[in-house]
Amino acid sequence: MNSKLHAVTDALGRPIRLFLTAGNVSDYIGARALLSSLPKAEWLLADRGYDADWSRNGLKDMKIRPCIPPRKSRKKIIAYDKTQYKTRHKIENMFGKLKDWRRIAMRYDRCPEIFLSAIALAAIVLFWL
Repeated sequence: MNSKLHAVTDALGRPIRLFLTAGNVSDYIGARALLSSLPKAEWLLADRGYDADWSRNGLKDMKIRPCIPPRKSRKKIIAYDKTQYKTRHKIENMFGKLKDWRRIAMRYDRCPEIFLSAIALAAIVLFWL
């Protein structure tokens, strides 16, 4: 059993919104779920798994500039700010801090609701540290 955690963080890398999907589904499912609840922001940094025209258009409607590298299979290459994208390490650091919690790293909870609640509890602690 595996799963993917999709997260929205603030500029400091603190978790704000979390969404859990099955491990065998596309990242588009997590992006679609989190897109409508994004906070007011200037930039959105994401990896190339979230690159889709509908998500870029949704971000532009919300007046958020996307900083998402294009997928390798994209026919028309879209430019992105590489300097801004380098700050994405803060998001990856947040995932690393979540995995410091053994319960989350080892996935002791088989039920997705209980697993997500354990992640939320760890995220609350991370937000204030």
